[in-house]
Amino acid sequence: MEDVELKILIGLHKNVNTIDKKTMRLVKENGLTLSQFMVLEALYSKGDMTVGQVRDKILSSVGTIPLIVNNLVKLNYIKRLEDESDRRIRILSLTDEGREIIEKVLPKNIKLIKESMNVLNNEEKEQLLYLLKKLGGRLNG
Repeated sequence: MEDVELKILIGLHKNVNTIDKKTMRLVKENGLTLSQFMVLEALYSKGDMTVGQVRDKILSSVGTIPLIVNNLVKLNYIKRLEDESDRRIRILSLTDEGREIIEKVLPKNIKLIKESMNVLNNEEKEQLLYLLKKLGGRLNG
């Protein structure tokens, strides 16, 4: 018999993977990869950021972020701006086209996520959120 902790971790992974697969289908229908969508969503929700900040936000590896950024620039969804205080640093910013695509796809993804969690009532969702925060605090502390 497996330890309950391992079952919890496996359950978390399975649920995240299931939602990610649904999101991947959605973003693919709109000409994006999951990583591109994550970059656009990060810039949309947090505003302009450096490449490193975006990488940290979407939990991407150092090697893949330049490719993702280059492809989004080619699609004219984001642009690179120079940092006024340090010319070595590039700031990523949404273009009008980037804002348009994320405003089209993001509400559909939010709806998809909400539908995936409809099996829980509001009290269960609040309890799960509390437990995840509690667990995260222990792991990060």
